[in-house]
Amino acid sequence: MLLPEFLNLGKSFKKYFEIVPALSETLRNEAYRVRYQVYCKELRYESIQRPDQLEIDEYDSHALHLLIRDIQTNEFIGCTRIICAQSGNSAHTLPFERICAKSLDRSIVDPTRLPRHSIAEVSRLAVIARYRRRRGDSDKPINISEEDYGTLDRPRFPYIPIGLYIGTIELARLNGIEHIFMLTESRLSSHFNKLGADIRIIGDPVEFHGQRVPSVLNINQVIKDMRLIFRPLYQMIAIDVKRHISE
Repeated sequence: MLLPEFLNLGKSFKKYFEIVPALSETLRNEAYRVRYQVYCKELRYESIQRPDQLEIDEYDSHALHLLIRDIQTNEFIGCTRIICAQSGNSAHTLPFERICAKSLDRSIVDPTRLPRHSIAEVSRLAVIARYRRRRGDSDKPINISEEDYGTLDRPRFPYIPIGLYIGTIELARLNGIEHIFMLTESRLSSHFNKLGADIRIIGDPVEFHGQRVPSVLNINQVIKDMRLIFRPLYQMIAIDVKRHISE
């Protein structure tokens, strides 16, 4: 039996949030500002000494960027990016390929044997602190746990991280990406499973701002196997993403 609050996640999401592909320089700078706030000022993962207060690295020039906006305040409160592999450049590697060079289990999947145009890596998933605090826990770029779903008596739903996950999936699909790789905490990668996604761990944990595990998912399979409860949310986010792209 479905929880009443969950009957139409798409309509509920639309009341409060919007997923926005960062297609212009202005919007990309909004993503870089969110990243500066989270990765530099709040977490100190990266240097705070950036006069323009934008967190940018060498991968951003060949990445797709995504934002989430709070409709009530018109503020961009979170972001993520999809780093695209460079076709025809065998010397170029995605970050996880470098960081996990010795820990990948290539019997599960070997990224070097996949068409480079079909693979990408999700990174820089971030939400500003006041939207991710839970019981004083604000020491991670994004927070999500079982308690964010509430209980049978008092259900909740973590719209911000799940909205960013689904927006990332749709943006990847529209750009012909088939395989998404991630290097995340195991608890975050496991939350893709709630969508119905068959996410596969593809190597041993590595140390990178804490312990991280490499994983992969197939975009088309995620969409095909998505649980019915999430489909209205996916459809609503897909409409917004396509509308922004066509404008």
